[in-house]
Amino acid sequence: MPMLGLGTYEMDDEECRESVGRAIEMGYRHVDTAEMYENEDAVGDAIAAADVDREELFVATKIAPENLDYDQVLTNAADSFEELGVDFVDLLYVHWPTGDYEATDTLDAFAELREEGLIGEIGVSNFTVDLLEEAIEVAEEPIFANQVEMHPLLPQTELQQFCAQDDVDVELVAYSPIARGDVEDVDELQEVAEKHDATPHQVSLAWLREKEVTAIPKATSEEHLRENWLSLGVELDEEDVEKIDSIEERQRIVDPDDAPWNQ
Repeated sequence: MPMLGLGTYEMDDEECRESVGRAIEMGYRHVDTAEMYENEDAVGDAIAAADVDREELFVATKIAPENLDYDQVLTNAADSFEELGVDFVDLLYVHWPTGDYEATDTLDAFAELREEGLIGEIGVSNFTVDLLEEAIEVAEEPIFANQVEMHPLLPQTELQQFCAQDDVDVELVAYSPIARGDVEDVDELQEVAEKHDATPHQVSLAWLREKEVTAIPKATSEEHLRENWLSLGVELDEEDVEKIDSIEERQRIVDPDDAPWNQ
């Protein structure tokens, strides 16, 4: 899984086709979407139009909470493949552990899809440590990744520590990795950015990479796509990471009432 990808949340079809197409042309090889975003067809159009073999791309999508019972997972996964115009996806996520989610029933369907070669890996999203622990215990196939909001203002320390355990070994994928631009105003990130002739956005993405976390920032303009892409050249040292880790401000952007951390 490439450690930098493109998120497509709240992109309409035209914007999505253009952004994904630009990103692939620029060098991105990881694209993240979801049936809830209602733009899988646009992502598929961009993939089909790209001058890159499908095998070179890492494509991820997600099943919505209301479609997580066993039969509906199978039906909606097939619908997503058709929308995307692909025979398989590299990573399929449980989008939220809400709605019709029931660990054994839902993950059995995901396991069937993986056993049939229709998905490469099983992912979950917005799972707490407790929910992730349960999923690992009941799943017939390994849980590959947990996608959560993560950035220097929400470092997800407990999840980091849990996922790094040898007997867990789950990848973290960060959505909203620049806190929807709010990292721009954080003094510590500004200081590190100045040191590296970079931007706070790039420093935030580089910090995640130092934590071995994959980032999927949304970007629509060529300028922002390139800014994020060039973050791959920002190398933080131990002092930089410690300074960013010392940030005391905390901010969660995506926080619905039914989220598991609010129960």
